[in-house]
Amino acid sequence: MKVTVFGIGYVGLVQAAVLADVGHEVFCVDIDQHKIDQLKKGHVPIYEPGLESLVNHNFAAGRIHFTTDAKAGVEFGDVHIIAVGTPPDEDGSADLKYVLAVAQTIASHIQQEVIVIDKSTVPVGTADKVVAAMKQTLASRDCDVDFHVVSNPEFLKEGSAVSDCLKPDRIVIGTDGNEHAKNVMKELYEPFNRNHGRLIFMDTRSAELTKYAANCMLATKISFMNEMANLAEKLGADIEKVRQGIGSDERIGYHFIYPGCGYGGSCFPKDVQALIRTSEQIGYDSKILKAVEAVNIQQKQKLFEYIQRHFCSDTVNNTSPENSAESLRGKTFALWGLSFKPKTDDMREASSRELMQALWACGAKVQAYDPEAMEECQRIFGSRDDLQLVGTKEAALKSADALVICTEWQNFKAPDFDVINAALSQPVIFDGRNLYNPERLQEKGFIYYAIGRGQSIK
Repeated sequence: MKVTVFGIGYVGLVQAAVLADVGHEVFCVDIDQHKIDQLKKGHVPIYEPGLESLVNHNFAAGRIHFTTDAKAGVEFGDVHIIAVGTPPDEDGSADLKYVLAVAQTIASHIQQEVIVIDKSTVPVGTADKVVAAMKQTLASRDCDVDFHVVSNPEFLKEGSAVSDCLKPDRIVIGTDGNEHAKNVMKELYEPFNRNHGRLIFMDTRSAELTKYAANCMLATKISFMNEMANLAEKLGADIEKVRQGIGSDERIGYHFIYPGCGYGGSCFPKDVQALIRTSEQIGYDSKILKAVEAVNIQQKQKLFEYIQRHFCSDTVNNTSPENSAESLRGKTFALWGLSFKPKTDDMREASSRELMQALWACGAKVQAYDPEAMEECQRIFGSRDDLQLVGTKEAALKSADALVICTEWQNFKAPDFDVINAALSQPVIFDGRNLYNPERLQEKGFIYYAIGRGQSIK
């Protein structure tokens, strides 16, 4: 099958590479000439395990092509996938200008019946807007060509997107009930649907809401657990023991009940905000979603609050910005982890960003290490006297006043604590991901602040 993918970002590139790998011929269209040139040279612009080799293998085999020529892309494909970004508008709602621009571009050049798949994360009702935009463009051409718009949201997790795409747990497809569109979608995804039925057909609005509902449910679990951790700190309980106690209930399970220093990335924050705005537009007060967002915003301040508590101990109950700045000025913090989660270089909405900016505002310095996000950090913040990016996690520790952990990378989980103790000017760890055992660290002489554990418990 000939497939054209518009928008070669995170979702578009992964989907294109996987479709090509099972034998489809894929044409990738993007307006960024530099990105297209780099892909042709074998340089994948994002870090995702397994993606670069998959892209380059299929490019060499001639199954995947890259271009900025939208007209050529439209003429090539029988199926067109819209995978462009939907960035948050000023009020948090999803901006559909790129999605609708692609829809108009497709309608400007099609000569025969096509299937248009909306894979971008979009508000409920977007399929109707895509249909209207395409009909308007076709009318301006005085052209009568059949097309069918399908909602096919992605459920990829950064860090395991290739695997998620190759072995999806479900493939949600929203259609207007057209049998031809259904049959085309079955053919497109047949290689991923052999072992057992993963295709779930529904109407387009239900498919659009399913995407938001999934991400908002996961964000809710995270914020709920963070709120329990905050309660644990004040009540003298250990949130890890609480987590084990509730996770053993099969109705709850262990997934997404790990407390931490807040969720980030390109999906959860944006999708929670977008569904809140959608609710407001129809006159519904989404109290739970607002609480999820509020808890997450608060949670991203937790590490800085612990740092204030430790270094501004004389002002624990009433820490003023002036006192914090005076107590933290000139101090150096080793930071392990910049990306919002492991196995990605994505720093969008990352807790590390909030923390670094708070430390810099107080005159502190940061020595940071991340296995993949160093270039991204350099791109975001540029060169600063108060930020040093180093090549190893051990180098970040040198003469620092404390270690702070923002991302649970695998090689952070079992460090040599004697090395950490020797390198730090004082044995203090602020752990935003609860990687270590408080009792063990206490035995080794560390002051250990974690989320709902260790020194954080009052």
